Amino acid sequence: MKRRTFSSQLIFSLLAGALAATPALAQSTPPAALTQTQAPIKLIVPFTPGTGIDLIARTVGPRLAQRLGRPVVVENKVGASGNIGTESVVRAAPDGQTLLVSVNTLVMNRSLYAGLSFDPVKDLAPVILTSWGQLLLVTHPKSNFKTAAELVTAAKANPGRINYASPGVGTPHHLSMELFKNTAQVFLTHIPYRGTAPAVSDLLGGQVDAMFLPIHVALPQIKAGKLVALGIGSDQRHPLLPNVPTLAEAKTGKVNVDMWYGIFAPKNTPNDIVQALNKEIKTILASEEIQKAFQPQGMDPANSTPEEFGKLVEKDATRWADLIKAQNIKGE
Repeated sequence: MKRRTFSSQLIFSLLAGALAATPALAQSTPPAALTQTQAPIKLIVPFTPGTGIDLIARTVGPRLAQRLGRPVVVENKVGASGNIGTESVVRAAPDGQTLLVSVNTLVMNRSLYAGLSFDPVKDLAPVILTSWGQLLLVTHPKSNFKTAAELVTAAKANPGRINYASPGVGTPHHLSMELFKNTAQVFLTHIPYRGTAPAVSDLLGGQVDAMFLPIHVALPQIKAGKLVALGIGSDQRHPLLPNVPTLAEAKTGKVNVDMWYGIFAPKNTPNDIVQALNKEIKTILASEEIQKAFQPQGMDPANSTPEEFGKLVEKDATRWADLIKAQNIKGE
């Protein structure tokens, strides 16, 4: 098993072009479990258009429709850190017609929001892991930090004086920095924003010192000299930034904050439907078009069995629950 956003308009145009070149994905005999009705399959995206999750849904959706010979539509149901869209899938009929496309925020929310009326882990059936994404620790050039070790040294000398931005409490950007702080035993002041754009704007303006950012967001600013990459929160370097060390290589501790993306069905969806969806989507993910669509976005295509994906989700839920408890983080 194994990992941005341009404007929505650009993404959609790229995907439309790629779709036109995918006749090899057609299948003359789609599995019976998925063709007993011609009702549309809904791919629910619990975040806004143009995000990495949205890219996955709008890349996989048309190809799945082509293979099954039935409509597949993408619906963005945003709000409450993804909980609104997630709950709509949890409450949907377990018939394979409503699926969730999500990211590891799903398991973070489980521990952040004690009042949820559903369990994002137990009340969903994992279908398949689709990809991995990575986060970079970046800083503004005026901070004069050239390495992650320099940031840690300064933070230890001046606890709380250095601050960092995130798109909000409980986001992967926020919890990644909290894991970094916990591992390096330092204190940085958290400044939460309402969304990635204003956080990045203030980071670029030098109003905040540091931030964890997805590769696709950070890369153009790094190339332009507007941000400095201190390290990547993964066990390995990324081919788009081969000279940026992992945080372990940077001597600031083993901090792996890789983000997984995947597809889920409601709990109690029949196993034959889950397995049939897994088989069809796995074939799509293995195609060259997916490689070309995902990789420029800083996402690495992946796949799994439903069982493998389920084990990953449960393991990650425990890991982030431990951090959230240790750092006493509360969802807003």
